[in-house]
Amino acid sequence: MRLRPYILGCALALVSTVAMAVQPDEVLDDPALEARARDISAGLRCLVCQNESIDESNASLAKDLRLLVRERLLAGDTDAEVVAFIVNRYGEFVLLKPTTGGWNWLLWATGPGLFVIALGLGIVYVRRRGQVPAGGEAGLSADEQKRLDELLKD
Repeated sequence: MRLRPYILGCALALVSTVAMAVQPDEVLDDPALEARARDISAGLRCLVCQNESIDESNASLAKDLRLLVRERLLAGDTDAEVVAFIVNRYGEFVLLKPTTGGWNWLLWATGPGLFVIALGLGIVYVRRRGQVPAGGEAGLSADEQKRLDELLKD
């Protein structure tokens, strides 16, 4: 039973590595503003890590973005204005959940569209492969068909 404390220690070590990267000097005094900042930064992508939110990333650019979010909130911006400010500065790539409006609809539709085209081409190919060409079994001339029949007789 000495294994149980070891497993508990490993589990706690793993949980501690998932902790948020927000430093104590970044935290706002107002709990409501801090909660808003955390909500906003959870939806923004770290441009260095690219698969983490800026709230989870330890990159220096992510820290700068977290500070920028807090600055904009302290300036009186709404959540939407803060996100719009950052998107205008860094582009839509900074959003962890990109919008489906504008030209992004083309990206969202490309996958299903290509699947439908491939399915159609596959159906046409299979149907044509099973058809017998006009003018004989293998498209042979009359002389060639006669010669083939003679060879098959023997």
